[in-house]
Amino acid sequence: MAGASQLLADYGPAFGQALLLTWKLTLLSFVAGFALGVVVTVARLLPLRPLRFMLTAYVEVFRNIPSVALLIFIVFALPDLQVVIDYEPSVILTLTLVCSAFTSDYLRTGINTVDGGQVDAARSLGMSPMVIVSAIVLPQALRTVVQPMTSLLIALMLSTSLASQVPLPGRELTALVAKIANDSAAGIAAFAVAAALYLGSALLIAWAGATLERKVRILR
Repeated sequence: MAGASQLLADYGPAFGQALLLTWKLTLLSFVAGFALGVVVTVARLLPLRPLRFMLTAYVEVFRNIPSVALLIFIVFALPDLQVVIDYEPSVILTLTLVCSAFTSDYLRTGINTVDGGQVDAARSLGMSPMVIVSAIVLPQALRTVVQPMTSLLIALMLSTSLASQVPLPGRELTALVAKIANDSAAGIAAFAVAAALYLGSALLIAWAGATLERKVRILR
């Protein structure tokens, strides 16, 4: 306990900055990944077989590739193709691609829960396919995937530890712990503090997700 107290006295502000960077990476990648996932999902509904094939391949690739392998490719392989991306945008891009693939997969599952009779009724009223998707199908699908998306957001937050693999201007939690462990004998206490911050963040996200799910739940 005394070690943790001394650690917080010495590195408290650093832990605060690391936590903010972790939240920043999480928020930016989730918002971008969610938006891209919605676009991919809607595009997969279009009656264009080549496009659907390419987007299905996109989802399967980024849903199954290890995030660290994707980050290494973006940081070290793309420069050989004359594409250079800064370290922080590289981390965000990695998490965004992974998030978009899982989002598209979850939304597709949610769409399958929408009653086909509603779509037929909308067609009989003369609604266009895009109006049907945006006004009828997608809102209901989103309501059914709140819990999976909550779990995805938690996983994304934990995956920000990828940033410790590249020299960011700032340090997120895992990178800060590694630095403290290298510079002092307080490695175990630093890991404990970081674990508590990760756990607290995850519980906060889970609580927010459960609250949102109760508000938007569809009674069947």
